Amino acid sequence: MAEQKQETKVALNWIDGQWCDGERHGDSINPATGEIIGRYAQAGVAEAQRAIAAARRAFREENWKQDRLLRARVLNRMADRFEASGEALARLITTENGKTLEQARFEIGIVPLTLRFNAALALTDHGHAAQVEPGQLSMVLREPVGVAGIIAPWNSPGALMVRSLAPALAAGATAVISLPRQTAQVNALMAGIIAGTEGLPRGVVNLFTGGHEAGNVLVESPDVPSISFTGSTRTGRAISATASANLKRLGLELGGKTPVILFDDADLDAALPKVVEALTVFSGQFCMTGSRLLVQRGIAERVRDELSRRLEAVKVGPGLEPGVEMGPLIDRSNVERVNGMVTDAIAAGAKVLVRGGPVSEGDLARGAFYRPTLLEVTDSSLDIVQKEVFGPVLTLQLFDTEQQAVVLANDSEYGLAASIWSRDIDRPLRVAREIEAGTIWVNDWAVLYDQFEEGGFKQSGQGRMRGYAVIDDFVEFKHIALRPGVVET
Repeated sequence: MAEQKQETKVALNWIDGQWCDGERHGDSINPATGEIIGRYAQAGVAEAQRAIAAARRAFREENWKQDRLLRARVLNRMADRFEASGEALARLITTENGKTLEQARFEIGIVPLTLRFNAALALTDHGHAAQVEPGQLSMVLREPVGVAGIIAPWNSPGALMVRSLAPALAAGATAVISLPRQTAQVNALMAGIIAGTEGLPRGVVNLFTGGHEAGNVLVESPDVPSISFTGSTRTGRAISATASANLKRLGLELGGKTPVILFDDADLDAALPKVVEALTVFSGQFCMTGSRLLVQRGIAERVRDELSRRLEAVKVGPGLEPGVEMGPLIDRSNVERVNGMVTDAIAAGAKVLVRGGPVSEGDLARGAFYRPTLLEVTDSSLDIVQKEVFGPVLTLQLFDTEQQAVVLANDSEYGLAASIWSRDIDRPLRVAREIEAGTIWVNDWAVLYDQFEEGGFKQSGQGRMRGYAVIDDFVEFKHIALRPGVVET
């Protein structure tokens, strides 16, 4: 049984090759309307433990960890299935997650590319061997670690789940995936897509809608030697502390506070639309949201005026409506949280350029909508500058010199990404070398490829989620030193 039947009213969990209920049920909500769009079964401790047991059995008994060709074929077939279901999945993401349909299509369009890149890794990843001295051969084998625990967030459930799953499978590991309740209907659809992949052995992939209880089981279990987590820095720290008891391998992509630096020779006609996009994509609910704008003083007046007009003109609404540029936040509680941070910042001295804020009029008042906000600040210690807002709130700070720009950009506990805008040839590379971040774009934003490593410095995480290094979180290195026997003739 691969696909979940359409008449099923409750989104179920996929564990050990079958659909399973959970400890309790909950409602799935459309954040654009506040309406219930379905029910879901939430996994608890028992379901998580059953999933781990299934993944362990599959790792021991199936041929998955030995057969590279099988893994590559399955990953490519899985990519085909995501492509075939792409439009249905994108529409469901828009309905349940809130992002615009264009952004949901972009997210799901990434998934097959990630699967195919890792299918190639399954065939090409290898150890090495050398004769270090006469009569002595050493070889290093790269062996799958066992069961991989994957915990992905609601803001991009397809792309971020597969970003961890694909390298785990390529390495020969089996997987237990915990996804959040906010995207439970999407979770079930993705589980059906994965489960129906021809050649995928039973128990190799287990996927459930969990909560903190189920996720903690993965982190605490000695039978799950590797954890791949995408989410907040606070949760990442807690996972790291708990996982250290079993010395687990950890891949963590955590919070971000991306600076966008506009030098006075920047092409503002190209830069300002990208600044708006960097703030409003996924309604600012993105670890790489361009949330700190650093502007050289000579262009400050033009940037203030033009950017304010652009942000005030952003069309907010349900993601399925044509022409909408930004959908809702994930729920009303986050609207209140973001608005509280803005209110506190204004009280602390931030200057309002665009207030934005909660939408309280018309049909949109039923949803979790929050219009873009732009605040000019001079004090980098304000929470609005230092803390991840996870909403469409942009701070603007001025600088005079290149070194001041670098100091402001690095004045953060985060170090996930940065964006530099300048027509100069040398300056962007010079500044990029000084900025403490794992990904830096020059005259662009959010350009990511599976072939190139992605991850953070400082409190933005550890390990890498793309590129050739991504598979290292799911393998063990085994050195075998061999001295062949001498055959006398």
